[in-house]
Amino acid sequence: MEELVTQVIGYLRGMWRFRWWGMALAWIVGVVGGVVIYTMPDTYQSSARIHVDTQSILRPLMSGLAVQPNVGQQIDMLSRTLISRPNVEKLITMADLDLTAQNPVQREALIASVTNRLRIQSGRGDNLFTLSFSDTQPERAQRVVQSMLSLFVESGLGGKRQDTDTARRFIEEQIRSYEQKLTEAENRLKDFRLRNMALIGAGTRDYISQIADVTEQLRQAQLELREAENSRDAMRQQLSSNPSDDELAPPPMLATPELDARIDALKRSLDDLLQRYTELHPDVIGARRVIEDLEKQKQEQLAQMRENPSMGQFGGYGMGSGIEQTKLALAQGEARVASLRARVGEFESRLLRLQEDAQRIPELETEMAQLNRDYSVHKSNYDALVSRRESANIAAEMSSQSGIADFRVIDPPSLPNKPSAPNRLLLLPLAALVGLGAGFALTFLISQLRPAFSDPRQLREISGLPVLGTVSMLPTPERRRKRRNGLIAFGTGLAAYAGVFAMATVALQILQG
Repeated sequence: MEELVTQVIGYLRGMWRFRWWGMALAWIVGVVGGVVIYTMPDTYQSSARIHVDTQSILRPLMSGLAVQPNVGQQIDMLSRTLISRPNVEKLITMADLDLTAQNPVQREALIASVTNRLRIQSGRGDNLFTLSFSDTQPERAQRVVQSMLSLFVESGLGGKRQDTDTARRFIEEQIRSYEQKLTEAENRLKDFRLRNMALIGAGTRDYISQIADVTEQLRQAQLELREAENSRDAMRQQLSSNPSDDELAPPPMLATPELDARIDALKRSLDDLLQRYTELHPDVIGARRVIEDLEKQKQEQLAQMRENPSMGQFGGYGMGSGIEQTKLALAQGEARVASLRARVGEFESRLLRLQEDAQRIPELETEMAQLNRDYSVHKSNYDALVSRRESANIAAEMSSQSGIADFRVIDPPSLPNKPSAPNRLLLLPLAALVGLGAGFALTFLISQLRPAFSDPRQLREISGLPVLGTVSMLPTPERRRKRRNGLIAFGTGLAAYAGVFAMATVALQILQG
């Protein structure tokens, strides 16, 4: 710490040697600075305050019906982007500032100057904006602020209308596009329904029940066909075993070919059922009951034939009529077999067609679901776009008639009667301090360029040689008087310097009122 103090004292002693140079530079810098400050042109600032009311009674009333834009955010963005080159060029034209610009270079300089002097300040959350502009002429500053105020309001309303029109045009284009897609989807769905009208109405369960019914009918028809074929075969066998008319007839025989054929067919069907089911199955029990009924019917018919032999097919001398009856019954059996075969064929083709249609139903349902999904998507998008178009129309009507944001001028552009800059009362003391700083820096610089040793210690440290002794200057009355006069002169110079600037500041304050 002691070394630092010693070093500082050494610097001050060196600077003290050139104090008059510093005082001279301080006077020069201070006086020149004061003259420059006094001759600086006055600048007048005009300002205006505007309030943007974004709260409207229609907003809660039209909630859900109209688009509610974030007007506050739009106004804040407008205030940040208002000072742009296109707006500044328009502002220059509105305020007649371009009359002084004779060439492109001057116009560019004018645009840069106006841009730097324009100010827009906004309050915190109260939508209150302050517009200001500084110029050497108060009337021109007021004119520029008035033009900027008009530009602010017009930009807000015009930009909002432009955004609304752009959104409406985009929605209209999308509506036309989705309307075409919706028409195409409807035509595809209509053609599909016309092509598959017979299959669309029936579901998979309906086809399963139909297939079960047709299968049961086919099974019944096949059973009847087997019965008819057995009966026909029995009659054929009976005819083949009958003697001719020239031979002697054998003893009368009693037979019931139709009943026998049916009994045989039922027994074969019963054998098939027993291979699949037990004795307690309803189909087995029903088949046995039918066989028993046919057996009883056969016994009754045979008893009647025994009592009346003429009723038998081969009884007594009625053999010829019995053969004719058998042939007639055979012809009827052939006809019945043909009819049953046709019925079986019809049921088989119907069953095959139903099975093919049933296999196509899942494919048709999948294709139908895809068509319905495409149609639903286009329809929902189309309805949403139409709804948004109506909301945009309502919002546009609200904006054009009542206005979502209301621009209210709180303070109109003022005509300044006092300059706002430069602040000479502040700049004059600063000029005095700058002059003193310049003098201080000059003395320090000269002391470093022309150094001197103020004590033996400093000489010993710099030279590295031992100092044997020092010779002091003896103060004489003449030297003391000369030193005292120098101090008085230097102090008087500093006091005069401070007094001059103080008097200039007071006089300037008096002149400015």
